[in-house]
Amino acid sequence: MTPVEQETDSLSSLEQRIQQAVQLVARLRAEKEAALEQAAAARGEVARLSEEVRILQSERKQVRQRIEKLLGQIDQLSES
Repeated sequence: MTPVEQETDSLSSLEQRIQQAVQLVARLRAEKEAALEQAAAARGEVARLSEEVRILQSERKQVRQRIEKLLGQIDQLSES
């Protein structure tokens, strides 16, 4: 193999490796963007679920208070 052929092969090899690196960077950037979007969606879902839990806890507290009040009224009936 002549020096010119070796240089051409080396240049072709380098060109191929650079193209692969560019493709890898593009793929990784796309994956990063998708991951960031998924993370944002997950944060939104966490916020929504946290609010739902807060509402349910509040409702549970109100139900508990009403039941305790009803039980107190039933106790008053049995004391009479």
